[in-house]
Amino acid sequence: LGVSSPQLDEADRGFSFLRDGPLDMRMDPDSGVPASAWLAAVDEQDLKLVLKKVGEEKYAHRIARAIVAARDEAPISRTAQLARIVEEARPARGEKIHPATRTFQAIRIAINDELGQLESVLKQAVNVLKHGGRLCVISFHSLEDRIVKRFMRDASREPEQYRGMPNVPAEHRPKLRIIGKAIAATPAEIAANPRARSAHLRIAERSG
Repeated sequence: LGVSSPQLDEADRGFSFLRDGPLDMRMDPDSGVPASAWLAAVDEQDLKLVLKKVGEEKYAHRIARAIVAARDEAPISRTAQLARIVEEARPARGEKIHPATRTFQAIRIAINDELGQLESVLKQAVNVLKHGGRLCVISFHSLEDRIVKRFMRDASREPEQYRGMPNVPAEHRPKLRIIGKAIAATPAEIAANPRARSAHLRIAERSG
């Protein structure tokens, strides 16, 4: 899920604060609204909610206020520009990640409706899997992982009114069987690829 390393490494896509480029962040550059346009129009309260809920940013209020103040002075059109605004608004607490990480992630997820897209594709995946086929999802964000975990859990159970019954109608039988627990990247994998540090793999098998 999310962006790929080649997308992050291409400055013109505007996904990364490490390389200055146009503030775009769209998965499909030919459709939707770029992050620069979204930031120019979003209400401060809505921006704060996106940063807090989607980005899990505890300084969401400060950052939202700083972004709105900055855009009143000049349009926010570059990734380095946004990263600098966030860095100056957010207290330095010796964290391992860059101060702008959560803000960039939250804005990207919001403008691409990534969580809505995830919920949609999970349902579609179950419908195209053959019996015994496996759905494997690697997420890099706790909200994404929560959606995947909840979906697989619900799809592996009968509806509440049928639980414990000896004969469950075929259309209400579980469609998935969860395979093991979530798998996290090992220290060796993280050393080889630091971007894997937050990766979680969940697997379920088509059973019905």
